[in-house]
Amino acid sequence: MGPNAGKTDGTTTFSRVAPEAGLLLGAGRAILMQLAHLQIGTAIAQHSDFASNPLSRLIHTLGYIYALSNGTAEQQRTMIDYVNKAHQDVHGTRNETAGTPAYSALDPRLQLWVAATLFDSARVIAEQILSDDLAHDEGLYQHYSLLGDALQMPVDYWPATLHDFDLYLEKTLATVRVTDQTRQLAEELFTAPEAPWWIRAGLPLMRDVTIAQLPAAVREAFGFELGEKVLRRNNRTIAVVRFATRWLPRAIRHLPMKLMLRHVDRMNHS
Repeated sequence: MGPNAGKTDGTTTFSRVAPEAGLLLGAGRAILMQLAHLQIGTAIAQHSDFASNPLSRLIHTLGYIYALSNGTAEQQRTMIDYVNKAHQDVHGTRNETAGTPAYSALDPRLQLWVAATLFDSARVIAEQILSDDLAHDEGLYQHYSLLGDALQMPVDYWPATLHDFDLYLEKTLATVRVTDQTRQLAEELFTAPEAPWWIRAGLPLMRDVTIAQLPAAVREAFGFELGEKVLRRNNRTIAVVRFATRWLPRAIRHLPMKLMLRHVDRMNHS
């Protein structure tokens, strides 16, 4: 399970940073970066309930991150088993007519990209709302490898240094490809008709923040425009969250993590 197996003691940058609620501003960014990877986007489109319940992937991804960063050994095992089980039947062959590639959720290269989107989105947001220089924190970077190697990704798949990671990121972003199907899934993420009203009310703002925070290659692939309104709403949101992160007590800032870990406990006893 990696170096953080068992309940963390709160001394690592990972266990300190991951629970910050402000990092949720990068959730849409990570999901769209995953959808823009042709194999992952195809797998999500064909093997998940993303279209009917687009927030489900977000919820279980958060549960996975929180369990591995700050959970007990039991909570970690619950989420690792859940993800492994969900991935077992996610595979498909190449479809030349549809132009879709072969894929398998157990492919460590795909797991590397998923983990990479989570780390990159966390550091991009953290750099804007936290006072630490986390964008260049090698310790935080190395701990994020746990998100991949706790599954089937061999440890040596994770780029050795942040510099190596940036080269990998640049190379992979040059290959992104968005289909009509994955473009529709992205739009459904920002409407979520089955979500509670209080979540739907915030989705237009989440859409603008996500568009502003996306790597240019992904934003262009989806056909999003980075207009003045989007930038203005993003800048205001970042400013508010940065202020809240610095002044709200930890108990409030870490509340989403506490709620998600309770959900993980219920998963284990259901």
